[in-house]
Amino acid sequence: MDASRKDSQVTVGLIQTAVSDDASANMNNTLQKIRGAAKKGAKIVCLQELFRTKYFPQYEKKDFTSLAETVPGETTAAFSALAKDLEIVIIVPVFERSREGKYYNSAVVVDADGRLLKTYRKIHIPHDPLFYEQDYFTPGDNGFVVHKTRYATFAVLICYDQWFPEAARICALQGADILFYPTAIGWIKGHNSEDGDWHDAWETIQRSHAIANGVHVAAANRVGEEGNLKFWGGSFVSDPFGDVLKRASFEREATVVAELDLSRNARIQEGWGFLRNRRPDTYGPLASKKA
Repeated sequence: MDASRKDSQVTVGLIQTAVSDDASANMNNTLQKIRGAAKKGAKIVCLQELFRTKYFPQYEKKDFTSLAETVPGETTAAFSALAKDLEIVIIVPVFERSREGKYYNSAVVVDADGRLLKTYRKIHIPHDPLFYEQDYFTPGDNGFVVHKTRYATFAVLICYDQWFPEAARICALQGADILFYPTAIGWIKGHNSEDGDWHDAWETIQRSHAIANGVHVAAANRVGEEGNLKFWGGSFVSDPFGDVLKRASFEREATVVAELDLSRNARIQEGWGFLRNRRPDTYGPLASKKA
């Protein structure tokens, strides 16, 4: 292997868990699984959305503010210590309470020296049956954030963000080599969608972001049954042409570890020209509030 390719190699890990009512147990389970991923060579590890708690937004207009925490806070302190000890980067989704008293669905990136980088706050907030997130979360106000870490430059987008090509494109234009998507999505029990296979659409849209932008994509989803939802797991890593490198179980907890060759990004971007041949002078309607 030549030196340039070796420098472009990075191993990532995705932690897929079933979540209980015990937030401390959920965190300890995740801490243990991160250590396992690190032993397998993972240098960047991403957790699933709201990993410490059950997916409470499936219930309308209830008070779950007791589950929220500050950044820095208890969760970030634990993962900061672990990141420093293992010399790895960890993506930590949290239910954040800001100093101003607002509540966000957030992701904290902890660099390999334990430092907390800029928090990403989920920008696109869904509001659909069993996904009543607008009852709980303020739309993010930090913009899209690209993190330059010890091992790679990447962006974190959270769950519903993954359906929006604009978010992926902006992050790619800002230099992200990997898009991480912490996620909590699954099937509604007893519901047969007329639209088709939700899981297939979920994976396809994210693989399309990889192709359209010439970047790697890694999605960490939860698994197991909670209330009226059956989360489908299926965490996966895609290369910059949409080929799935690794995929997790649809039924069980799993740790996905995959080695990425980031030099492929430039080859795909140059070869297909999707970024080079853009026409931003024609894209004004994208900024319109009209549907």
